[in-house]
Amino acid sequence: MSTAIYIFIFGLIVGSFLNVVIYRLPEGQSIIKPPSHCPQCKTKLKTFDLIPVLSYLAAGGKCRYCGSKISFQYPFVELLTGFFFSFTYLKFGISVELFIMLLLISALIVISYIDYKYMIIPNYITYPGIVIGFLSAIIFNYISIFDSLLGIFIPSLLLLLIAFIFKGGMGMGDVKLAAMLGSFLGFEMTLAGIFVGSLLGSVIGLTLMGFGVLDRKSRIPFGPFICIGTVIIIFFGDVLFDWYLSLFFWLITG
Repeated sequence: MSTAIYIFIFGLIVGSFLNVVIYRLPEGQSIIKPPSHCPQCKTKLKTFDLIPVLSYLAAGGKCRYCGSKISFQYPFVELLTGFFFSFTYLKFGISVELFIMLLLISALIVISYIDYKYMIIPNYITYPGIVIGFLSAIIFNYISIFDSLLGIFIPSLLLLLIAFIFKGGMGMGDVKLAAMLGSFLGFEMTLAGIFVGSLLGSVIGLTLMGFGVLDRKSRIPFGPFICIGTVIIIFFGDVLFDWYLSLFFWLITG
């Protein structure tokens, strides 16, 4: 079995834990106690109820004890984490940067889902994330300490300025998210991720308004788009930067 498959399986297991965090953190519950249980009947789940994806499929998407429907979120997050972990391994190989990026991407999956469902970005993730990102730069030196510091302040100050100018369009959670991303990635990749996320958010928002799903007063969480844009930059940033530079030089040279 290739390493990528092992990493995928590891990602499925991590994704199962991320589901616990997504479900419990906004409710103020411990992510450790009580053990995993059905949200409806409270029955403690056994080991064979906790096998990522397979347990969901075997039970037909329902609780084996009370028959209540299980959200598709659970297998989706598990699969998403598994695939992202595999892609990250293929991008970085076995390296310090691989494990740092796996940690960051795991946090982004949790943040995206919580912000989408509850319109909040938990400080319990962003504040420790800023510290961990900065310490990672100091200890492992995969980016410079200076770049990490600039990453903490430049993107977050930019979003803070936008939040003050366009009141109600962006929350402080987005500002703290930008600081966390910058601590891990530096200011250039973080700004690029915010740009890509903003572009995606604008296209999707305008499309939904065009179909009448949203109106101008509808509130759209920006956090998931920042996270998606950042993941795109992590995986394809070098390709996009090369394409942009090629396009730029083609335009100025005719």
